[in-house]
Amino acid sequence: MEAIYRYDITVPAEAIDENGHLNNVEYVRWMQRVAIAHAQHTPCAQATADAGATWIARSHRIEYLRPAFEGEQLVILTWCAEIRKVRAQRQYRFFRLADQTVVATGETDWVFADAQTGRPRAMPAAVVSAFEVVTNAPTLENLLRV
Repeated sequence: MEAIYRYDITVPAEAIDENGHLNNVEYVRWMQRVAIAHAQHTPCAQATADAGATWIARSHRIEYLRPAFEGEQLVILTWCAEIRKVRAQRQYRFFRLADQTVVATGETDWVFADAQTGRPRAMPAAVVSAFEVVTNAPTLENLLRV
């Protein structure tokens, strides 16, 4: 099990906005994509399905630090920073691979919910144990070793 999950992506032309850089909406879309990929990389996705549950994004927070452009290689790193009874917080760092510049940081609060009713419910042990919680944000040097 990897505490920090790495996802590599090349900025596609269709993700560029009228200002000529990566559209801010894409960060939210990619945060969801990377969270799902991380869950599928662990026992979490199967344990969630077995429990008849789903994950619902409650909120996203993003800090845009530098623009990204078409064709650039980005590395998106994510990890679970906190897991509670029905909620989990996931953090993200977006790096431009060429110069290792952090272009954005973010976090998402996720709610574990019953797939039929949409109501929050307690996570079973199999879901909780699927991730190693990273309580202190790793340094840039440590993140890029992933």
